[in-house]
Amino acid sequence: MTITIYHNPKCGTSRNTLALIRNTGAEPEVIEYLINPPSRDKLVELIAAMGTPVRALLRKKGTPYEELNLDDTKWTDDELLDFMMAHPILINRPIVVTSMGTRLCRPSEEVLDILPLPQLGEFTKEDGEKVIDAEGKRVNNAA
Repeated sequence: MTITIYHNPKCGTSRNTLALIRNTGAEPEVIEYLINPPSRDKLVELIAAMGTPVRALLRKKGTPYEELNLDDTKWTDDELLDFMMAHPILINRPIVVTSMGTRLCRPSEEVLDILPLPQLGEFTKEDGEKVIDAEGKRVNNAA
């Protein structure tokens, strides 16, 4: 069983997602995508596997999104991909790939729907929100 996470260790959502994966006992392949960005072909493959429009993967906060005027609908999918290749910080994260699917895990609890193994115990996010109880079950207030 292979689990891959496109991860930014500076991102709390990405850290929480990685911790939820590890809470199953699995050790995923961690790709720090700002250091080792996916190829254009791989990014296209990930977007297709998520079934999401290219534009939906663009990250706005903390990126050159506004200065590049990426809100403008004139940009084609190919052009948006060009921007993501030139500025990997524009790729929203974390993206997780498992045998059960590929998903942008925002919020981090989204990963629970594609993990092939159950949670092994309690999990609380960095902000103090409890997601998994002591029996490994999802807490009702979790997304």
